Amino acid sequence: MIEDAGGGTSAGSQDEPGEVEERAEIDAQGDETAPDPDDTGEGKAPDPADPADPADEIELLRQQAQDNHEKFIRAAAELENYRKRAARDVENARRYGLERLAQALLPVRDSLEAGVASAEQADVEALLDGKKATLRLLDAALEQVGIEELDPEGEPFDPSKHEAMTLAPSDTAEPNTVLTVVQKGYAIHDRLLRPARVIVAREPEEDEN
Repeated sequence: MIEDAGGGTSAGSQDEPGEVEERAEIDAQGDETAPDPDDTGEGKAPDPADPADPADEIELLRQQAQDNHEKFIRAAAELENYRKRAARDVENARRYGLERLAQALLPVRDSLEAGVASAEQADVEALLDGKKATLRLLDAALEQVGIEELDPEGEPFDPSKHEAMTLAPSDTAEPNTVLTVVQKGYAIHDRLLRPARVIVAREPEEDEN
C-alpha cells in the first residue's frame, strides 16, 4: 500500500510531455511581447504629430518679421513718392493754371492793339466793326476755357445765379421772372464767377378806381 501510494504520488507530480511543450511555448511568447526596459526609443522615425522644433519656429517667425518690415519700407517709400508728386502737381497748377486762359486771350490783345494802331486812319464804321470782332474773339476765348455767359432775360429768377436790383411791375412778363438784365453774369464749370444783375418782374398794381 505504501509503495502504491508513493508510486501514485510520484506519478502525479510529473507533467506529461505534451503539457511541458505547451508551457514552454507560452513562456517564449511572453518573453517576446514583454517590453524591453533598455529600449529608449532611439533610432525611431519622428512622429508627424510631434510639435515642431522651437528653433525652426523662431526662424520662421524671424523670416516673417523681415518680410513684413520690407513691405512696410516699400509702402512708406511709395507713399512719400505720391506725396511729392501731389505737391508738385499742386505747385504746377498754381503757377500755370492760367496758361490756357492766357493763350486764349492773346488773340484778343492782338486785335485791340491792331485797332488802336489803325484808329487814326479808320472811320467810325471801321472802328465799330473792329470792336465787334474783338468782342467775338473775347467770347470765344472765354468759351474755350469753360466760362459761360449768364444772360437770363425772360427766365425765372434764381437767387443762386441772379442778383435782383429791383422789382418792376409788368403786364407782359410772368411775376418773379427776369424782366431786364442790367449786367450779365458768368460761371465757370457750374461755379458762379459773378451773378447776373437783373430787374425782376412783379404783378402790376391794381387801379384803385
